[in-house]
Amino acid sequence: MIIPSRFREGLGNRPVITRGLDQCLFLFPLDEWEKQSRELASLPLSKADARAYSRLFFAGAAECELDKQGRIMIPTYLRDYAKLERDVVIIGVSSRIEIWALESWQEYSRQAEASYEEIAEHLVGIGQGIT
Repeated sequence: MIIPSRFREGLGNRPVITRGLDQCLFLFPLDEWEKQSRELASLPLSKADARAYSRLFFAGAAECELDKQGRIMIPTYLRDYAKLERDVVIIGVSSRIEIWALESWQEYSRQAEASYEEIAEHLVGIGQGIT
């Protein structure tokens, strides 16, 4: 799969791809992957949800290499997870790239847009900078 040129510079030479949420894939620059790894490692092992999330997040991870044309190889098990067949959507989300099957993105986007203001209300006070 070709990574658009506007995303390539920030990815570095060896990004890491893994299962994302909502049936997409997350593609991280190596330094961001290491940051995510440290944060997940700090979760308590006594919590079943923390163990389950960490297992799936790390078990699905694969280091990628960008070739000279800006392409990466996505392992079959990740393509299957995200239902990537033909048309994909690649979006930048803060410190990561998300890779979606077009149909999955359209459905997710339609549902999220319908409740955009409600989502924003729930997030007030959780993160900084949300008004």
